[in-house]
Amino acid sequence: MFLGRIKGSLVSTQKVDVMVGQKLLIVEPLRVNEKDQSDLQPTGRSFVVVDPVGVGEGEVVLCVQGSSARFTPETKNLPIDAAVIGVVDQVQLGTNTIFNASED
Repeated sequence: MFLGRIKGSLVSTQKVDVMVGQKLLIVEPLRVNEKDQSDLQPTGRSFVVVDPVGVGEGEVVLCVQGSSARFTPETKNLPIDAAVIGVVDQVQLGTNTIFNASED
């Protein structure tokens, strides 16, 4: 699993039938700030993910890759290797809260 921020969406008018109606998003993985562990930093990479949860641009999400992306009832028959499985409300390291969605 990895944390990521939704950066945008992707539209594909030509695709296999099973993918029709699937929401595709661009997500940028996040990592804990290596210097002082005070926040989440973008990695500069991006992935296309299927969104069975219904998230929006700018939200921090929990994603899975590989066969795990097909372990939910909504994604089990899709030809995918990355999916959103949750919206992140808070990230805490020890006693420090480094991300809080209500403050973002």
